[in-house]
Amino acid sequence: MKNALSILCILLFESSQATSIALKILYLIGLWRLLEKSGLKGWWALIPGARDYQLARCAGRAAEGRVFSLAGVASILLNLIMFFVELQQDYATSSGIPSLLLIAMIALIMLAIVRFIYTIRIWSGMIDVYGVKKRWIWLCMLEYTMWIPAVVWGFHKHFQPGWQVEDIRAEMARLASSGSTAVIGDGLTVNLNDRTVTEFFQKKTLLRDIHMSIPQGHMVLLLGGSGAGKTTYLNAINGYEKAHAEVMLNGSNMYTQYKKMQYEVGFVPQSEMMRGKDTVLNTLLDAAKLRLPKGVTAKQRRERVNEVMDIFGLKPVRSNLVEKLSGGQKKRLSISMEFISNPSLFILDEPDSGLDGVMARELFEQLRKIADTGKIVIVITHTPDRVIDLFDDVIVLAKDSARTGRLAFYGSIDEARKFFKRERMEQIVKSVNRKEEGGDGLADDFVMKYAEVQHG
Repeated sequence: MKNALSILCILLFESSQATSIALKILYLIGLWRLLEKSGLKGWWALIPGARDYQLARCAGRAAEGRVFSLAGVASILLNLIMFFVELQQDYATSSGIPSLLLIAMIALIMLAIVRFIYTIRIWSGMIDVYGVKKRWIWLCMLEYTMWIPAVVWGFHKHFQPGWQVEDIRAEMARLASSGSTAVIGDGLTVNLNDRTVTEFFQKKTLLRDIHMSIPQGHMVLLLGGSGAGKTTYLNAINGYEKAHAEVMLNGSNMYTQYKKMQYEVGFVPQSEMMRGKDTVLNTLLDAAKLRLPKGVTAKQRRERVNEVMDIFGLKPVRSNLVEKLSGGQKKRLSISMEFISNPSLFILDEPDSGLDGVMARELFEQLRKIADTGKIVIVITHTPDRVIDLFDDVIVLAKDSARTGRLAFYGSIDEARKFFKRERMEQIVKSVNRKEEGGDGLADDFVMKYAEVQHG
């Protein structure tokens, strides 16, 4: 009798394992078809980790897919660790092995919880994409029933996704502004085709089709919502992050002649990088050693430092410690450090951050004077309307349906107001921001409109 029970238990266990494998195969077959219906390669279904992320893309939940995928890969690795630890447990003398198994088991439980939560989120997205009833989620929650929606939606002609992943790329490719801007001898010319990175098994385009020429002596406002690619664009211009682009400054190529051109560009980041215990004078002398060419003498460096302190009104505090300066003085010192090299192109990322209206106005008036000497000044600021009268032009970047930074406008301030039919710059940013970000969701419309204007 005992032998019969043992045999029955073994058969039940083996049957359960066979059933689990069969259901897994059915799920993968269904997932293959789901991926194909969404315009992706079906064979992604065979790759652990990657298939989770691709499913999330189909659901329009790429951000959740990254967490879902990483949790899956981590679970696989932990199971492998536990397997090898258990193999060696009989031979080990270390008391640390049981503790390691316990930690691994707790981690697996936590990962299982994470996976369960993100499974619900991603399949909820799939329900929205396929336009089916919400009650389908009950079948999507369990591993033993998940194959049902995968197979049914994947193979039944009645079930079709509301959009395809590749449709977005094709549509935005249609909106691409082809061609390039003619290079100007005195000024900045940017012909940026794209800036891409590889992220989670796919090539992601951060920026695309940005072409413009900025004459010398212009002060330019750079606008765009969060994720539109403003910083990426500036990094591409100054050569810090090279793109598939040609960037020409006063007839010289920023990428092929970078060593020569590094003194022609000044970049002031939002964060201030200064030692609090140094004086203003020593801070600028150190900056001069770094930013001026090696052939410049000590006397010439000191003369240039005195000239810059005079321009930015820092002579009265030349002996003061940096930590004792006011917020406005620190901003001016930070800008002075980059202006030491007398750059032809001056880029500033939120120079008015933390300043009140009066101090910000004074700072921007100083930048206006710098532009009037024949320099190109490009500025990012989140409060543009209080100083908009000081700018010549505005660049508007927008994040399109494919989550790619695109050029929605470049031109004068008055032209921008007519183009967007909005008076304030903050209203322009709101118009191109996505609806889930509190915007009007008109990025694609303005990208296409600007492309048509340029080539019409």
